[in-house]
Amino acid sequence: MSATLLFTLVIAYFLVLLVVAWITSRNSNNDSFFIGNRNSNWMLVAFGMIGTSLSGVTFVSVPGTVGSNNFGYLQVVIGYFIGYFIVAYVLLPLYYRLNLTSIYHYLEQRFGTVAYKTGALFFIISRTVGATARLYLVINVLQLFILDNLHVPFWLTTFVILLMILLYTFEGGVKTIVFTDTLQTTFMLAGLVVCIIYIMSQLDLSLPDAVNALGAKGYTQVFNPDVNSGSFWLKQILGGAFITVGMTGLDQEMMQKNISVKNLKDSQKNMITFSTVMVLVNLLFLLLGGLLYVFAESRQISITGDDLFPTIALGYLPPVIAFMFIIGLISALFPSADGALTALTSSFCIDMLGLKKRTDLDEHGKKKTRRLVHLAFTLIFFLCVIIFKWIDNKSIINIILTLAGYTYGPLLGLFAFGILSRRPVRQGPATLIVCLAAPVICYLLAENAAHWFSGFHIGIELLILNALITMAGLWLISGKGEK
Repeated sequence: MSATLLFTLVIAYFLVLLVVAWITSRNSNNDSFFIGNRNSNWMLVAFGMIGTSLSGVTFVSVPGTVGSNNFGYLQVVIGYFIGYFIVAYVLLPLYYRLNLTSIYHYLEQRFGTVAYKTGALFFIISRTVGATARLYLVINVLQLFILDNLHVPFWLTTFVILLMILLYTFEGGVKTIVFTDTLQTTFMLAGLVVCIIYIMSQLDLSLPDAVNALGAKGYTQVFNPDVNSGSFWLKQILGGAFITVGMTGLDQEMMQKNISVKNLKDSQKNMITFSTVMVLVNLLFLLLGGLLYVFAESRQISITGDDLFPTIALGYLPPVIAFMFIIGLISALFPSADGALTALTSSFCIDMLGLKKRTDLDEHGKKKTRRLVHLAFTLIFFLCVIIFKWIDNKSIINIILTLAGYTYGPLLGLFAFGILSRRPVRQGPATLIVCLAAPVICYLLAENAAHWFSGFHIGIELLILNALITMAGLWLISGKGEK
């Protein structure tokens, strides 16, 4: 399939999103943008969140990890599943009871303004870096396999894609992306299933035969028994559980959609349904990864990692499969980027600017401010993607999980200390100092653990360690008695 035709299909896909955005954003206001007027259908939210959580990183990186880690990523996925139950039955009841628009208002009520602003700041940093890393990965694939052939520079590709996302989220916000994410998740899963079926047919394998063939090559090995390894099974499961609590339960983007559901019971149904489907979808991605490596071996293709899936899909498969890959890829791109852009705008407006409390601005003034913030974050996304292009790392998923350990750790520590302890924390900059010191201590431990602790390597349990150090610091600056 020619690059021109693929590019035309991408534009057509975007026009469909614009139509959906136009329909859903009519008569929208700031509450529509921030929390969808608390009127979102839980089934649509659950289905759309699959696309948001998986993103282009899962679509490209997870199949690529099979070559080096077999099905080891499933250890983390099991942890995710446990974490979603914690979010559903510990955090969601808290958010609904307090009737929160921004989940970080809990920190203000529990600890005061400094902790509140600190939590929101860590979210803004975390989500900006994570979302732009995911965005870079997908844009880079589109650039290498389509737009380089049309002599379109990388910066222009990035600019146009961000402009697309800006256009369909500018007015409706959450109200719009609940519907667009549902549409995009459908296309992404369709692309995944079609690619699996076609590759199995090319290898002349049924599903049981495919599983047996991958098992014979060792690809289906899940659990790593080496305690000193960073991918030891218990570390991965615990790390995955707490990454979910941090990156979903304490993330304004993910919770913004959940608290847009009418009531707590429906929001919990959304979370449990979503978590079950997520496990199955990740299994499919790992199955696809194993099949891709078997296919590559049969065709003597020496590509591994993030480049494996796009290279085979666009270079060795028929045009219709290449089309399904591109549609699946951009369907994975938009939900993670549009949700992040909307959530970051919401958090900055509500948490940093106090927009909902401003009495000096009418509804029109607040909407104008929100639009300016939305534009500013779009520009920040553009700059970050260009930086990731300059760094050019080939395994983005590992970067994201590592960054999550450093940035979501203080958030997890703040919420955990607030929920598990009644000790009041001293007001002032001490909270900010604790939350900044914890990641620095974690970095020193991670860099020197193998030397200090006889070959022991810290993996994704870094987030738990970071949270524990934050909680210890909060305990030191807290007093006795109830707040």
